[in-house]
Amino acid sequence: MSIASPPPLDDTDPTPRLVSVNVGAVREVEWRGERVRTGIWKVPVGDRAVPVRGVNLAGDDQADRTVHGGPDKAVYAYAVEDYAHWEDAERLDTEPGLFGENLTVRGLDLRAAVVGERWRVGTTLLEVAQPRLPCFKLGLRLGDARFPTRFLAVARLGAYLRIVEPGELRAGDEVRVTERPAHGVTLALVAASLRDPSLRPRILAAPQLPASWRRRTEA
Repeated sequence: MSIASPPPLDDTDPTPRLVSVNVGAVREVEWRGERVRTGIWKVPVGDRAVPVRGVNLAGDDQADRTVHGGPDKAVYAYAVEDYAHWEDAERLDTEPGLFGENLTVRGLDLRAAVVGERWRVGTTLLEVAQPRLPCFKLGLRLGDARFPTRFLAVARLGAYLRIVEPGELRAGDEVRVTERPAHGVTLALVAASLRDPSLRPRILAAPQLPASWRRRTEA
């Protein structure tokens, strides 16, 4: 797959937008002496429109949909503001798609995103479902087996999205929040409940919370 640079954006424009749309096929790589199948390598598609339907973006795939992808993890978004933390505080060189995200966004505080809030992007309608819990494949992508632990500790986890209405989107599109539930369960709160069990009853106030989180919370 050829790598196309995303179109430049106006840095003075405060409107939340897509910086880059990133996709990638499954590949096999060597990790600790074993061959591992993964779809975490995502590359920008430039300024072309990308169909979004089912549980995926056109041209994108995941190796194991029991833990990646599926309806509650159909699209993964990460913000340039969170990448800035890794660059400034962690001295990490970043680029769109580095963490395996499909949508690199700007102008959104993903930690403050509410479970069930909906985004109109291009002709698609997406719904925030949950934060990301990193697995070893993020460490594989970064060449650092300890990186998933660092990623979780920093708690800039990005947002997994459901596809409510299929359509097309492209780099430069506005990301417009069309609906935000009143329950106030943010992705930051969901992530914090992993470390603080006293928070777990609070996240159950979000009816849009995936069943996997409910099982983890109620166990």
